[in-house]
Amino acid sequence: MKRWQAAMSIAIGLSWSAGAAAQTPVTHAQLQAVNGDGSSAWVETLPFTIQGVIVNDPEEMLDISFNPEATTPPTGGQYQMFIQGVAEGDRGGTALYMGQRSKLGDHYAEPTWTSEVQRVMVDSNGRKFRKGDHVEVRARKALFYNGKLNINEAHRTTVSNNFDITLVQANVGLPQAEAITLADIKNADDSAIFDATRATGGEHWQGMRVRLDGIRLADTNGWGKTNWEDRVCTAVDDTGRSLLLRLPRTDLGPVRATSTWFSAVGILNQEGSWTNGYELFVQEIGPELKVGAGMTGGTSVVFPEDYDGYVVQYSDGGPGTWTNLDATPLRMIVVEDDAASPNRSYRLRRVD
Repeated sequence: MKRWQAAMSIAIGLSWSAGAAAQTPVTHAQLQAVNGDGSSAWVETLPFTIQGVIVNDPEEMLDISFNPEATTPPTGGQYQMFIQGVAEGDRGGTALYMGQRSKLGDHYAEPTWTSEVQRVMVDSNGRKFRKGDHVEVRARKALFYNGKLNINEAHRTTVSNNFDITLVQANVGLPQAEAITLADIKNADDSAIFDATRATGGEHWQGMRVRLDGIRLADTNGWGKTNWEDRVCTAVDDTGRSLLLRLPRTDLGPVRATSTWFSAVGILNQEGSWTNGYELFVQEIGPELKVGAGMTGGTSVVFPEDYDGYVVQYSDGGPGTWTNLDATPLRMIVVEDDAASPNRSYRLRRVD
């Protein structure tokens, strides 16, 4: 049976190569297009190819290891990797997904699951795919779920449903994270900004690397948790807008105090209904301002990253009462604020 599967995979791959050579890749903008109600507007054409740069390691999001005790979907090993469009005129990102157990009843045995994971984790030379690699995905199935179109195996173990990943160029680098605030994706009443044209709101950045600025934690519920559904905190700004932060399996360091203002870099994902449910899958946190005693008896404000276009602001209390501190943020700058009151807090804010 295994020998037959391998032969079938080779045959499918050969037939694909013959037909796909002249095929124009689908863009992420085309694949993720939506209608006014948020449903998929993509005219399904299978199979297809799509290119992009890998923006997460699968292990950051989900545990890929086989779980012999898994009995209900989607428990067990899961694989999810996002690729972001980098071609001129393209915009957006797409998730690739595969699970050990499926709601449709198809389940991988351990040897087959291990083989499947290996197939989509390494290239033809045995090199592991990594963030920053430019790849081409050959997709035979795609399903619309929770507001975005995912490349997957249609939750079947059928070999003919496989997607394949080919290295185009290694280590081209991650796309620059686009700087946004909650006001870019949330209305003043904290409802999601949904724009079917994808010119604004969550759709504009869905599946892409972003840097969410001017936030703090409203709770720390997801810190240190293991399961995907538990790894969630709520971030807020000073206007009442909020967003779910989905924490990675990797270590983000010690939990941030709810009074600390910071930025978070990650992938803007959609996990809710067709027109809302946007959340940030967090990969980095910074620049976190570190406030301590200054060398001259005042207060030192240290931030470890070079964030062009930022100013340091301070507030002595009250919502929205932020004032620019007379200093320009530079890498590892130390600001001596000799006039600081005991209750003064600080944040970084993007210059409009």
